[in-house]
Amino acid sequence: MTTTAQPTLTDTITYADDGRSLTFTVGTRDIATYTYLPTDDQYESPRPFFHPLTTLEGDDVTISRPWDHVWHKGLSWALPNVGEHNFWGGATYTRQTGYANLDNNGAMSHQAFTSIDDTGKGITAAETLLWTGQPSEAGQDGRPLIAEKRRFGIQLLPTVNAWALLFETEMSNVSGAEIGIGSPTTEGRDNAGYGGLFWRGPRSFTGGEFRSAAGTGADEFMGTRSEWIAFTGQHDVTCRKSSILFVEDQANPGASNQWFARSSMFACLGSAPFFSEVVPLKENEPLTYRYAVVIADGTVPEERAAALADAAKAALEGWA
Repeated sequence: MTTTAQPTLTDTITYADDGRSLTFTVGTRDIATYTYLPTDDQYESPRPFFHPLTTLEGDDVTISRPWDHVWHKGLSWALPNVGEHNFWGGATYTRQTGYANLDNNGAMSHQAFTSIDDTGKGITAAETLLWTGQPSEAGQDGRPLIAEKRRFGIQLLPTVNAWALLFETEMSNVSGAEIGIGSPTTEGRDNAGYGGLFWRGPRSFTGGEFRSAAGTGADEFMGTRSEWIAFTGQHDVTCRKSSILFVEDQANPGASNQWFARSSMFACLGSAPFFSEVVPLKENEPLTYRYAVVIADGTVPEERAAALADAAKAALEGWA
């Protein structure tokens, strides 16, 4: 049986491009794959996504296309209520219809990587994307709505024995009219403010534990505000535990924003800057959001969680 050696925190991060995805490797361990040319059905609102994301010991902390919500894709930037358009996937929730299939599932389409650089601290990729509405039944392309400039970085965090994914999006309105970005909650559904940088965890993580600076818990973390939040779950097969920790850049509009957090139904966590208020995306006034996501082996007791958050904040602040 062939085994993969655990990488060391002095190893160099490398990447490979197969023409539709980038895979990032530390030593001989693949730790992240970014699919930039997905082949998903229109109903799933095709968009780039990260999957799998893997700890340094080799445990995957994401799933993609789970049977209950096939439009959940590992870790992705996904928004359900963008004006009349859905860039999340599946049915759309509105005050008028509740959840309904409205033939409004748009796509975030990769245009180009403008750079992929080794920064000395890791790999940073810069990408342009075009968001378009759902194509018509007559075959006409969906109309352009948003031009996005995206950056993401993969960095090791040697002081805390983990690694971080840094993410930045700048969304510019090219539709010709103001676009309101909201959520099912802004449309009237209680505690359903999903939309942002969204993570879906493995099935075995169901029932895991959230932690923030305020303490620990489970579903009661839905809609809470904090600079950082972590989740710990347990894997099948290895029976090990792993943790994921989100940090929000406090320069983001509205920060500290709410979090979309579930444990009992299935494990998921996402930034939710449009949870309870519609945010206007105006022409010539881009919206920019930045986050750090830490992938760590093991649990996150109070002191370790704070150390992971501090390391992530430092990485985000130093990310040029």
